[in-house]
Amino acid sequence: MRFRPEQHLRRQDEIRAVRTEGRRVDARAFTVWWKRRDATADPAVPPGPPRVCVVASTAAVGNAVRRNRAKRRLRETFRQHQHLVPASCDLMLIARAAAQHVPIVELGKKFAEACAQIPPAPPAP
Repeated sequence: MRFRPEQHLRRQDEIRAVRTEGRRVDARAFTVWWKRRDATADPAVPPGPPRVCVVASTAAVGNAVRRNRAKRRLRETFRQHQHLVPASCDLMLIARAAAQHVPIVELGKKFAEACAQIPPAPPAP
């Protein structure tokens, strides 16, 4: 599956909402913050795809080369396992130093475990 532009969480207010109103799941190599987007007033409109924002700080991960590597690996993990994330869910993945060293298969397993802790969307009325 491709990582499409509508799957990027870009606006600062949306990112802040995920951090302040969302819930956190610790995956050791990274942290997942998630928040379900508000359903539209029209139930005939299908839910949108999950969106993601990847963050890697200098203090947690290191210099620019290390931060970019950790973010690339987390974006690829999301791309490969996005089917596990409920629709209309916004995610923020916060990298830790281990995100650049843990094998990509292990990152995928940790991401799948974190996604399993996100409850499915409630049925539309």
